[in-house]
Amino acid sequence: MDLNEKINFISNWIKSYTENLNFKPVSLVVGVSGGVDSALTSTLCAKTGLKTIAISMPIKQNIQQHELSLRHLKWLKENFDDVKTLTIELDEIFQLFERHLKDFNNKLAFANSRSRLRMATLYHIAQSNNGLVVGTGNKVEDFGVGFYTKYGDGGVDISPIADCTKSDVWEMASKLNIIKDIVEAEPTDGLWDDSRNDENQLGLSYKQIEEAMTDKNSKYYKKYLKIREPNLHKMNPIPVCILPKK
Repeated sequence: MDLNEKINFISNWIKSYTENLNFKPVSLVVGVSGGVDSALTSTLCAKTGLKTIAISMPIKQNIQQHELSLRHLKWLKENFDDVKTLTIELDEIFQLFERHLKDFNNKLAFANSRSRLRMATLYHIAQSNNGLVVGTGNKVEDFGVGFYTKYGDGGVDISPIADCTKSDVWEMASKLNIIKDIVEAEPTDGLWDDSRNDENQLGLSYKQIEEAMTDKNSKYYKKYLKIREPNLHKMNPIPVCILPKK
């Protein structure tokens, strides 16, 4: 597929999925972080013609990241008709959460909790608007290394770019004229006070991971497996205890 075909295929898939659900959702709800994945996903949703609710949910957010999210929300409003944008400040709620869990102080746990607080916010808004929560995880994150406790992606209803590599995402975002600063920004989940980016956390770049996912002879393959294996529980179906039949 060329880029236009990919873009139209994904956007049509989103619309077709909603039309085939019994409860007929009328809105698509997306968390917007200022990163390219959420920018592309929200744009693909807006292209369906369905009402798209794009939400920035800052929690102790890096100022530059938050400014990019606000610029993208403005860009969406300027380029698509049926888009509603919101900024919901979650700092106070998260600070209260931190205080009540001060005896369980763990940086990774609190980073994950930021994502889950955003997830709860997205689901609340979706439920109130007969909508679906749309995920922003790409192929590397969702199926490669399980790195998707991202901007509200603690749980989603649909994941339209989960079969797209990061290279696909960058290319489609550029084709759709998404703000250049967003396309070129260092990928980050925005969940850490020190604003570490994805490569800092993973130890490999997305291009290196993509190479390792398709080539076992890649010099990055062993390191890729070392990242992937501790996260397999996220990518496999939830284990269910099956009771024996009498």
